[in-house]
Amino acid sequence: MPTLDRHENVFVLDLGDGENRFHPDWIAAVGSALDEVEKAEGPRALVTAATGKFWSNGLDLEWLFANADHYQDYVVSVHQLFARMLSLPVMTVAALQGHTFAAGAMLSLANDFRVMREDRGYWCLPEADIDIPFTPGMSALIRARLTPQTAHEAMTTARRYGGADAVASSIVDRAVAEADVRPTAVALAESLSGKAGNTLGTIKSRLYTEVLSTLRDTTNPMG
Repeated sequence: MPTLDRHENVFVLDLGDGENRFHPDWIAAVGSALDEVEKAEGPRALVTAATGKFWSNGLDLEWLFANADHYQDYVVSVHQLFARMLSLPVMTVAALQGHTFAAGAMLSLANDFRVMREDRGYWCLPEADIDIPFTPGMSALIRARLTPQTAHEAMTTARRYGGADAVASSIVDRAVAEADVRPTAVALAESLSGKAGNTLGTIKSRLYTEVLSTLRDTTNPMG
């Protein structure tokens, strides 16, 4: 399960050491961690990291298939997590040490910056291959955070991007050695920690008004 630690001005949210799929309990734990980050005072920033082979493998399809009657509520909770991260009033940096797939890749895009391992691990939106269409909210988030060319390629071809390709396609900001992923992300977050506060939250909310409106639409989240 996710855990939250603080190193001076940087909170580090470790998403876990498994596939870090979006189980309802996992989503709730991440939400509680974001509550703590948001209510803190003074300079602060957030790094979202993980341990092991995966950063996040996305939706918990096993849970979802077993709880199909909760599908809409589940999608709403995922959208709310994306919106929360996208508009958080602190700077956020995703430290992608492992595979970052599907909704996990979308959560990484909801962070302000991304640092990826350069030699192993993929960033991928596999929905075209697994026959699961993007929701309007997901599409809006991806299109807002990637160039049109990269969004089109990533969404329609399910391409797996390694670190160097992800940098070249402006999916991530830096690709570094495995041992440097988290330290690089923490250093970047620390350098931005003075931005935290209501003004930053307002800037983000206005920058992504349309995306946030779509993600927060609870009446028809699947379109």
